[in-house]
Amino acid sequence: QVQLVESGVGLVQAGGSLRLSCVASGRTFSTFSSYIMGWFRQAPGKEREFVAGISRSGLSILHADSVKGRFTISRDNAKNTVYLQMNSLAPEDTAVYYCAAGLSPTIATMRSSYRYWGQGTQVTVSS
Repeated sequence: QVQLVESGVGLVQAGGSLRLSCVASGRTFSTFSSYIMGWFRQAPGKEREFVAGISRSGLSILHADSVKGRFTISRDNAKNTVYLQMNSLAPEDTAVYYCAAGLSPTIATMRSSYRYWGQGTQVTVSS
């Protein structure tokens, strides 16, 4: 079993910044670098959507158009941690943010490509 724990719960004003972290662990957890990692978000009444993804090595990244240029995903395989740096936050970024781990060989944007999910962390951006 793999556990993913997000941190970085925040209330921030529009235009502000926030960094989310997600640490992976677990009794049957294999090497963190074996997993692609992703961040998704779900706003009230909306579907969970892809935000950003990163390859196993961290050399390839992908961001949704809605966050491109404002958010940056990164990972530290030595710390079993993936990050999401969020800048220029806007009220429409308000959502529960989830990190996810998958065994796809390349970055994936579909939820079905990710096997393990964190519990989610609330991000609220006030106007």
